Amino acid sequence: MSLWTSLEPPSATVDPGSSTRVRLRVRNTGDVVDEYRFEPVGDLAPWTVVEPPTLRLYPGTTGTVELTFSPPRTPDATAGPNPYAVRITPTEHPDAVTVPEGNLTILPFSEMRTELVPPTVRGRLRGRPRLAVDNLGNTKLTASVSGSDNGDHLSYEIRPSSTQIEPGRAVFLDMTLRPKQTIWFGSKEQRPYSLAVQRSGVAPETVEGTFVQRGFLPRWLATFLGVAFALAITFLMLWIAYKPSLVTAATEQTAPAGAPLAPSPSAPAVPKPSAPVAPPPVAEEKPKPEGGGQETKKPDAPKPPPVETAATAIRRLVQDDPGGRHICYRARISGGKWQKPVCDGALSGTTNQGKKITGFNIAVTGVEATSANAYLHDPAPDAKGPRWMKDWTRLHDEEDIYIGSKEKNPPYFVGLALNVGSGKVCHVAHFRNNTWGDRICSDPRPQYLFIGTNDNNVWIDAVKLSV
Repeated sequence: MSLWTSLEPPSATVDPGSSTRVRLRVRNTGDVVDEYRFEPVGDLAPWTVVEPPTLRLYPGTTGTVELTFSPPRTPDATAGPNPYAVRITPTEHPDAVTVPEGNLTILPFSEMRTELVPPTVRGRLRGRPRLAVDNLGNTKLTASVSGSDNGDHLSYEIRPSSTQIEPGRAVFLDMTLRPKQTIWFGSKEQRPYSLAVQRSGVAPETVEGTFVQRGFLPRWLATFLGVAFALAITFLMLWIAYKPSLVTAATEQTAPAGAPLAPSPSAPAVPKPSAPVAPPPVAEEKPKPEGGGQETKKPDAPKPPPVETAATAIRRLVQDDPGGRHICYRARISGGKWQKPVCDGALSGTTNQGKKITGFNIAVTGVEATSANAYLHDPAPDAKGPRWMKDWTRLHDEEDIYIGSKEKNPPYFVGLALNVGSGKVCHVAHFRNNTWGDRICSDPRPQYLFIGTNDNNVWIDAVKLSV
């Protein structure tokens, strides 16, 4: 070995979001002039910079390079001791590689983000919002949640009331709000409330929400019942006051003495009709068309206009720009409604409305066909994460491609994979937490573009695609 190394200091400490430096001393113990190339390796390599990257030393001389560590303030910077190493490759003897190792301790930090989904709930007897708690720190987070409101109008059931969250992960807490008094009649009442998310050692974080309590029976029904009751009482009083009386005018007739008795008839006499009885009406026969032909049918109702799909929009672009590169797409949002297609970087979906995307319709031109797959939410209680569709769907240019589940209540999209045969495909996505992601592009097959996350509870609600 013709190389001697030393790290000063061998162990260092750094706070995420800042940087620290370590000096690496190198001595050429050989008998020839050599040039050494330095390359950081290991988990900390993406956050390590070596200056200068190469060093030329004469025999018996010593040089120094500086290692700068800059871990980001994200959950990826794992708290605690993290080993690192630098690969030193001599130019004259490339097989004699030296790898000095050191240790960098990343200090822990805590950061939490909370969101009430939805912030306003409505109900007569209960409301069921959900609280999302994201751990943005690099250590495990323990949080407990309690609820309160002015006037003590509500009771709170939080499941679970205390939870542990791993770094970079999020949990959803289910809640049930119940009013302590029922509004039978009348207009709705707003019940502001607050949730206190408590972490150990810090002040609790407060999340504000509103429960809109509706009347159990609408006001118009109370008015209708009151009017009906008043009319019933009025009718009853009028009946009692003006009740009709029935009096008979018939009198008993007595026959004189010695008068002969009239014979008792054996059957009543049937009077003769004074006018002839009209026969029952005969159904009028509809006249047949001349020539004995069939009756003329009514014309068919006009057919509805065809559905405008992504391929329809692509074909219009091809007419105006033959040979161009274009992509058109439309999203199916919660409730099964398809939106109108948009093209080349326009927004499809919704933002800040809590609506999920359950299907995509995509068409392209000038990219030598496309393939796509859906990364769907798995509703199973023991699900380990989202699930891919069984097979990729591939179609040629100017044809509709549909991805997503065909179930009656399809699961929402957590992610979307897309590739093209030539050129690049790019996207910008909007996620459940009301944030836009970065613009990301991918080269043609076999590479593909992935839109989304690995979190089973974080959905895509809007995208912008371009090729």
